[in-house]
Amino acid sequence: MKKVGYVWDTLYSWVDTGTGGVFAANLSKRIQPITHHMNHPDTKRRFNELVMTSGQIDFLTPIKPHPATDADILRVHDKQLLDNAKNVSNKECGGDIGDRITHLGNGGIEIAYLSAGGAIELTKKVISGELHTGYALVSPPGHHATKKDSMGFCIFNNTSIAAAYAKDILGLKRVAIVDWDVHHGNGTQDIWWEDSSVLTISIHQNKCFPTNSGFINERGAGNGFGYNLNIPLPPGSGNGAYIYAFEKVIVPALKKYEPELIIVGSGFDASILDPLSRMMVSSEGFKKMASLILEVSNEINGGKCLFVQEGGYSPHYLPFCGLAVIEALTGMHTLDDPLMDMVGEMGGNELLPHEKKVVDECANLIADINR
Repeated sequence: MKKVGYVWDTLYSWVDTGTGGVFAANLSKRIQPITHHMNHPDTKRRFNELVMTSGQIDFLTPIKPHPATDADILRVHDKQLLDNAKNVSNKECGGDIGDRITHLGNGGIEIAYLSAGGAIELTKKVISGELHTGYALVSPPGHHATKKDSMGFCIFNNTSIAAAYAKDILGLKRVAIVDWDVHHGNGTQDIWWEDSSVLTISIHQNKCFPTNSGFINERGAGNGFGYNLNIPLPPGSGNGAYIYAFEKVIVPALKKYEPELIIVGSGFDASILDPLSRMMVSSEGFKKMASLILEVSNEINGGKCLFVQEGGYSPHYLPFCGLAVIEALTGMHTLDDPLMDMVGEMGGNELLPHEKKVVDECANLIADINR
């Protein structure tokens, strides 16, 4: 049986996201404080507890994360980002990281280091062959953090930090980051914009967040031109559009690039019950996407791929979507999705003409990718 790693630490469920729903509580604007911020870590805690109680943990190899170092962070981020995170974390009650929606609690940088470090630890073990693949259920997420700025609930860009570690420390020449979080991976795009050694692919809801990025014509620059690929799907896209995009664009792009490692930014906010998007993917859709990644990885690099948690804001449905991906990794089915009878009737399983048009346009861009 293949050995599948699983990264989790209790501190990931201690992320302090502040008192507002998205923006901080503000009396003059009548934004009431609320126990559960949209990015409250409870969704990830519930995911972990379902992994435990469903029996999937019996087929996983627990991996203890170790904090990333400043050197790890500075491979992809400017020093000003790191200094800002340290300064905010040192405040008695923490504070806004700088974008008005991202709260970093007192001491919160410790958890951010541990989140990035979890992605690194899994990368090391997959590349060494100790693990076949694995899932890092880390928090806070990372894909919105650019070179210079933490933003969008993200402090450090975890997948990029892992990719840089794989290249600079482990000696890999080509890494691919496939980001299926419903929001554009603008930070990942920014970090690798001029670098052909990392192929970045983001499939997301068009103009959801950030509203001014993630378009098809954002291709990279200099040596990186052609190695940044965006698939901005229309709102309402579900399993049909996502699977078509994987089969028509993502898998062919990976085959052409032949990365030595595939890192998946695994957000579950494209789910049909997520409050921060308007997409219609079910747990079955996520499981199929994970299976396609595993298949192409087995074909091109001996199966060296790993999954790193990004967003997802439905405490009700995220755990079942996450478990479906874990099942794809272990090859063991332990629990049916109890919400499938409801969400399976809501639509999204068919590919619609306007969705197909976008994906087909993106497929034309594969021609600019070279090994």
